[in-house]
Amino acid sequence: MRLAIISDVHGNLAALEAVLADITARGVDTTINLGDCVTSPLWPRETFEALQSLALPTVRGNHDRWIEEYPEQRLSSAGRFARDALTAEQRRALHSLPSQLRLEDGILACHGTPDDDSACLLEEALDDGRFAPARREVLEQRLGNELAAQVVLCGHSHRQAVVRGPRGCLILNPGSVGCPVFADIPFAANLEYRSPHARYATLTKKGRDWQVELLALEYDWESASARARANNRPEWAQALCSGYVK
Repeated sequence: MRLAIISDVHGNLAALEAVLADITARGVDTTINLGDCVTSPLWPRETFEALQSLALPTVRGNHDRWIEEYPEQRLSSAGRFARDALTAEQRRALHSLPSQLRLEDGILACHGTPDDDSACLLEEALDDGRFAPARREVLEQRLGNELAAQVVLCGHSHRQAVVRGPRGCLILNPGSVGCPVFADIPFAANLEYRSPHARYATLTKKGRDWQVELLALEYDWESASARARANNRPEWAQALCSGYVK
């Protein structure tokens, strides 16, 4: 069995199309989407429609939930842009996605932690907002009752990682398909340098073991940057074509 794992597309249709083409070329059996599908000043509605046509197994991200639950004043500017671009039915469809998926071979898929879609599983935030790898005791606490899972798939932090967790479970974050840095967060300018590549991962069963590939693809990020600039979001334009915010 070979799975593709995508997460945090954030309305970047250009990046999504590049990743989907690569997945097709690799002959993957199933693609799992870990959420945060559309929130951005890019192509929210077009991205929703593309993902809807694929009907992928998908968990709900925090932005997928917030776009329906939050009053306008609590949403980021990217959230307001996405809300305005979607129909009420599309917003409800995002909100109705499950918070977890339990798949064959002991695989648990979530967006953040198993219990909190707005918390990172594999990282701890430093005082300046940068991330550090989570300590073992913190990771065990965040996994809680899910320590029996063989594989845990998570997103949210936009950082690719593979970790051998408590009791030998494999924890995989595929990184972000379309958003190297979420430019609306107040501390985005303090985050470490990244890159503009579209990221995802594959997970292949080899007997009793799993083989992971972390992939970073070039795509036309200049078009995504131009789209953000056309929608009056220069900080997103900078992040999309460089991987960081000045």
